Amino acid sequence: MFVNRPLTTRAVVFIGLLGALSFLLMSFEFPLPFAPAYMKFEISDMPALFGGFFLGPIAGALAAFVKILLKLVIIGTNSALVGEVMNLFCSIAYVVPSTIFYHLHHSKKGALYALVSGSLIASIFAVVTNYYFAIPMYVKLYGIPLETILKMGRAVNPFVDSLIDYLLFTVLPFNLIKYGIVSFLTYLVYKKASVALTEIVNRLDR
Repeated sequence: MFVNRPLTTRAVVFIGLLGALSFLLMSFEFPLPFAPAYMKFEISDMPALFGGFFLGPIAGALAAFVKILLKLVIIGTNSALVGEVMNLFCSIAYVVPSTIFYHLHHSKKGALYALVSGSLIASIFAVVTNYYFAIPMYVKLYGIPLETILKMGRAVNPFVDSLIDYLLFTVLPFNLIKYGIVSFLTYLVYKKASVALTEIVNRLDR
């Protein structure tokens, strides 16, 4: 079991590489038909999730942090850091619970339950943080009326009439699809990648 494996120098390097891979995957993003264009689908949480599976939840969270740090240093922010903070918090809300559950139930079935649980937790977390943090911050920092945000959602999703509608019919399904696909891909490649990654992890302490 690799939960909370000591972060040796080699382990830190490995986490950094996972974070860099996550950053690269952020470049392959696109909107979904029912969500506003500024909500981008991408699978950058996969490397952080693998880091969590093999090195523990702290490693997974650190890989997610490296991803955002690289994004800020190389590209910068166009959302006054709100988008980056949301991305980081949602990544942690997905990777950490999935990792903890997986290490408590270290099996193929346990991995499936862990990924489903992590997807649900992160999706609900995204709804709550959009309601209490992201949307109010966008309204405050950019002076964008809430109705303008709702109109953007309504333009691609006719079910959006209020903030609650926006959260339930745009934010929630977007994140369920996002984390569901990331979980599905992880589940598919996990066994094939686990042998190679286990060998890498076993060398970290040598």
